[in-house]
Amino acid sequence: MNEAKKRLLLVDAPSYFYRAFHAIRELRSPAGEPTNAIYGVVNMLRKLKQDFPSDYIACVLDPKGKTFRDDIYPQYKATRQAMPEDLVQALPHVRRMLEAFRIPVLICDGYEADDIIGTLVRRAEKEGFKSFMVTPDKDFAQLVDENTFLYKPSRMGDGVEVMPCLPIPTA
Repeated sequence: MNEAKKRLLLVDAPSYFYRAFHAIRELRSPAGEPTNAIYGVVNMLRKLKQDFPSDYIACVLDPKGKTFRDDIYPQYKATRQAMPEDLVQALPHVRRMLEAFRIPVLICDGYEADDIIGTLVRRAEKEGFKSFMVTPDKDFAQLVDENTFLYKPSRMGDGVEVMPCLPIPTA
């Protein structure tokens, strides 16, 4: 592997937000607003940027509304539970926090974050990048190759996993 290649981190933001929201329970502002997702995302991104420096980073979000998958299969995600209301309330604050950190947010109407990440890692590979898909979603493993990696964040102290296996650089 050519270490001179530029490094791109693409964060599967929906999975990050859910993980942060569920990792920290009942954290609220003095006004009673839910803040556990905001606090969790800030800590996770700070740790990611500290432990895994990159040339470029972006958070990729799902669009509001339907995607092409719903057109193909109307029952797509029909049984999925609605997002918890506390997380819905926190999302605008999380978006502002990403702006404050100067982390671009990528959204493409009609396409899920997964689709955008898959497209971008293939484009980045053609441009000579090493790309890291930051997500706990094992479905991304199908995209792993010599230039595209799955960076699975730590959960409950189990440590970070990178596929294919690579030594994690230290700061």
